[in-house]
Amino acid sequence: MRVAFDCQRLGDPDGVGRYCRCLLRALNDTADTGAEIVETHRPRGADVFHSPWMEGAMLHSPCPMVVTLHRLTALKRRSELLRTSVRPRLRQLAVQRAARVIVPTKVLAEDAISRLGLEPARVVVIPEAPDATMYRRTPQEIASARARYRLPERYLVWVGSLLHPDPTKHVAKLAATTRELPLVLVGPTRPWAHELPDVILTGQVDDADLAAIYSGAHALVLPSEDEGFGMPAVEALACGTPVVACELPALREVLDTRVTFVQAGDLPALIGAAQRSQRPAPAPPAWSWQDAARATWGVYEQAAAAELSRRRAGTARPGSSSGGWSSQAPATNAPDR
Repeated sequence: MRVAFDCQRLGDPDGVGRYCRCLLRALNDTADTGAEIVETHRPRGADVFHSPWMEGAMLHSPCPMVVTLHRLTALKRRSELLRTSVRPRLRQLAVQRAARVIVPTKVLAEDAISRLGLEPARVVVIPEAPDATMYRRTPQEIASARARYRLPERYLVWVGSLLHPDPTKHVAKLAATTRELPLVLVGPTRPWAHELPDVILTGQVDDADLAAIYSGAHALVLPSEDEGFGMPAVEALACGTPVVACELPALREVLDTRVTFVQAGDLPALIGAAQRSQRPAPAPPAWSWQDAARATWGVYEQAAAAELSRRRAGTARPGSSSGGWSSQAPATNAPDR
């Protein structure tokens, strides 16, 4: 099997970029004899095309297409939906034409089915995992990162992109919330982020430094009102750092009792719980990128088989509307294996 993997976002510092790098590496590690991954967004000559982000989905793919969805926030916010241009709407149509759609949680699967009108049998849940570089760092590595980014000895941390204001992340409200411990914001920035009050900005950092910053933090805070999976929480736990988050269905599904939840939107409670956090933090779910890659190879096989069946039947749409969405993860709150 020859799979064309859209590599356009491979170098991006955000969650999609990390997904691409981690999954691509694991796909190559777990490929059977005769299976091949080609890094390209031009899938001519491939048996399957995988777009690891919604914007890369093709309206007219020359081969069966698999699309990974990470969030559907814009579709949930009416103000965002009303401003949506033709291009995003065409991407939604392209996703509807995919042979299979991968999502990291059951919660996102349900959203994809209801908001994009996807056939349930074509939606597959494959959880994500922390990168192998995310592990608890030594005191020397933590001290080095603190010195490099001028961090205090004790601090709370938030991790994400600060390139554009995202109203669902509540970063500005978080920065303005009264607290005793300093707040460190990690991620690429633009000028607007430097106007946030009383925070420490590190800018974009490499994975080793990120792991050290996680390891040195008193706790990770997640004030978001919408998440598809919650990768920073999984990474922080892998580094031994407690996590406090606003209650969200996707986070509850992935992490359940591993993190401390507060009522959604209650940022004073979020900060208070984070400042009271104590180590040791629970371990993250045992699901690995190798597990995710093996499940993804299975999805590629499903997509190719569905296309073959479609051609034999002479039908216009891929997949089948029978049955419910499938999951490649164990049927528990947390994707352990």
